[in-house]
Amino acid sequence: MKVFISMPPLNEFVRGTPQLAQNRQYQVFQSHSTIYPVLLASAATLLNSKGYDVVWDDAITKQEPYQDWIKKIANEMPEVIAIESKTPVIKYHFEIIKDIHKFSPYTKVILMGDHVKEFPQEALAKGADFVLKTGDYDIELLNVLEVLEGKHLTKIESLDELPFVDRELTNWKDYAFNNGNFKYTPGTYIQSARDCWWGKCTFCSWANLYPLCSYRRRSPEDVVDEIEYLVNTFGVREIFDDAGTIPAGPWLTNLCNLLIAKGLNKKVRISCNARFGILKPRHYKLMRKAGFRFLLFGLESGSQDTLDLIDKGIKVKDITQGAKWASEAGLNVHLTCMIGYPWEGKKHAEKTIALAKKIFNRGHADTLQGTFVVPYPNTKLYKECLKNNQLKVSPGDWCKFDMRNQIMKSPLSEEEIKDYVSQLYRLAFSPKFILRQILNIRCWEDVVYIFRGAKSITKKHLKDFR
Repeated sequence: MKVFISMPPLNEFVRGTPQLAQNRQYQVFQSHSTIYPVLLASAATLLNSKGYDVVWDDAITKQEPYQDWIKKIANEMPEVIAIESKTPVIKYHFEIIKDIHKFSPYTKVILMGDHVKEFPQEALAKGADFVLKTGDYDIELLNVLEVLEGKHLTKIESLDELPFVDRELTNWKDYAFNNGNFKYTPGTYIQSARDCWWGKCTFCSWANLYPLCSYRRRSPEDVVDEIEYLVNTFGVREIFDDAGTIPAGPWLTNLCNLLIAKGLNKKVRISCNARFGILKPRHYKLMRKAGFRFLLFGLESGSQDTLDLIDKGIKVKDITQGAKWASEAGLNVHLTCMIGYPWEGKKHAEKTIALAKKIFNRGHADTLQGTFVVPYPNTKLYKECLKNNQLKVSPGDWCKFDMRNQIMKSPLSEEEIKDYVSQLYRLAFSPKFILRQILNIRCWEDVVYIFRGAKSITKKHLKDFR
């Protein structure tokens, strides 16, 4: 059976590069940027290991014109095409499914992702042949195909049972250089857990896709074995762990000690999503010693009321304290902030700006991301907005959920929200911050990283929110 793992081109529908696969928060960047979809890559790998004829078909990354892509589908006529979708592009994918069935009528289309999990009947009515309802795309996709083949279901008890992602099958080099998270290239992604051990934030679309009852993590030994394989086989210099939040406690300690024992801390740099309020100074110091470089933290808001309402489970003091401890340990800190909660006015938004500014001015953060708050339709936040009549757009107007439009009613106007987001990005151009970045230059990669970050802000983020 020939199976396409496809990311169809969206150039007929979207201007810019949609950050779609493996991304919890959909955005469109004006400049081309790639994210390695490690979970889809795991699906391709697992199917290939079971004897399926797998084609890795990322037309977005390759910037393939739509007409060329649909002709390829017509010529190849795969038995199955599997597509991950998200809310802002679901209607475009429905149109693409029509074309697939028109030009390759015997092809079965399987949709997966947080949107179709919430609205499976809609997807089936619009032409999808199957809908996957969990985040384990690899395991569930295999079982759908096994059923179609008349075989028994495959039961995988532990993530350690899965094969390491086949990097060559999934064209890993296409994603190894043009990614803002990497200072050292080539870089790639792994995933140590599915997904976040906290899993309660009301805005998170993957908290529903990966509910806490299904949270799983790989063993530290399995993760380190894969890192060692990537370093020794492909010469990878930086790795991003795309677990929703890196596992903490003894798991993290064991991971760090294994990296040090194998000497990998001298060969590769590691980045990950992290969480304030759980790690102590000793943990950050151990992570730095083990080769960690870059930690992404969700600041979300400078208002304690908002942190409580979104069930973030942290205090504002945890944010300032955690950023301080991580930076003093020698780690680069990245902050993600959101503006436009339905209960937040200027006072709350200015608290977020002030908190981010204080952390930056103290030298406790190096980069940040600012966006609109988007209540994806499978989240608690979306359901609260429906209940309280807080949606500004009509349910079903999915194309507007792209982080460039105001979705929820708010005391702030859309232009005010855009201005606050722009203020966040402009923190990177304060004289004090620029001077500190220059003084911290130690190698050529530092220079390239600084200039690439500045270019990203001026050419991409400020343009996105102008």
